[in-house]
Order: sequence, then C-alpha cells, then structure tokens
Amino acid sequence: MASYISIIRGINVSGQKLIKMTDLRQLYENLGFEKVTTYLQSGNVLFFSTEKDARVLEELIASVIKNSFGFDVPVIVLKAETLEVIIRDNPFVHDEDKDVSFLYVTFLSASPLKSPDLEKILTKRKPREEIAFVSNVVYLYCPNGYRTTKLNNNFLETKLKVKATTRNWKTTTELLKLAHSVSSHE
Repeated sequence: MASYISIIRGINVSGQKLIKMTDLRQLYENLGFEKVTTYLQSGNVLFFSTEKDARVLEELIASVIKNSFGFDVPVIVLKAETLEVIIRDNPFVHDEDKDVSFLYVTFLSASPLKSPDLEKILTKRKPREEIAFVSNVVYLYCPNGYRTTKLNNNFLETKLKVKATTRNWKTTTELLKLAHSVSSHE
C-alpha cells in the first residue's frame, strides 16, 4: 500500500466550490482509500491506496468529485517520496537572502509537452521574483506575495498547457511531515 498526497485546485477559495473536509474525507474513504487525512481547508488530502498509478487516482478522484459535488477541479496526486524530492530540489530554499515565507511550489499535472517559451514567461516577473522549472514542478519566489504575482496558476497553465495548482512552502513541507507522521503509525 502506497502513501499518496492529493492536491485539489480551486476548492474552498473565496466561497467557491465549497467542500467540507469531513465530506471530502468520506468521499476518499468511500473509494476504499485508507488512513485518509485532510490538511487545511484547501484540498490537501493524504491517503493510502493499493493503486500504483497516480494518474488513475487523479482521474478517479476528479470524476467522483464532479459526480458528488457538481464541479470539475484539477486533482494532482503525488507519492510521498515524490513530494520529498520536490522539497529537496527547491533551488531557492537554501538561499539565505530569501525569506521562505515567500516560496511557492506550483505542481503541474504533467511535464509540459514542449519546451515553454521561457522568455515570455520571464517577462511577467515582477522585480525580485524568481522562477525555476523542474520537470512537473515550478518553484516560485514571490517577495511581494503570491496574490500579486502574474506567475499564477492560470498564467502558467496557459503557457505550459498543463493543469497547475500552487501551495506555499509551509503547506508543502507540512504535507510531507504529515505523510511521514501517518506512515509511522502503521
């Protein structure tokens, strides 16, 4: 049985696409997942499954959310080990000049099919913002806050032609801690 983290985009944001975490947890349990744990109200769910293919899990969860709640939302599923690598490989986290409270990780549903037009993307950076692409993750440093950046989910989805959802660094690292905590209680 593998440990997974699903990251759902666009639920419980600004009063839109509301799903109570108890209902979301129940939905996952009804799918046969074990040790289902939610983190915050924004669609972060840890669970265990015998399914080996994260894409199968993404499609299943998205389909059941649509059937149960009536709206489409992108779902990205990662193994806990994958999240550990994502955290380890953040090029900005060890830079002493960067405040980690302004670090963000944009999770992509897949690696972009073609190389992105980096010049066009970079022209959208605000002063002191930084961006780094690694496979199916985009690392952001937004010292003016994520709400003010133009390097947001919608922009990156348009340029990269894949679904995206972003979490701040604290949430990203807490998800991994929670995954380790849940795994250690087996």
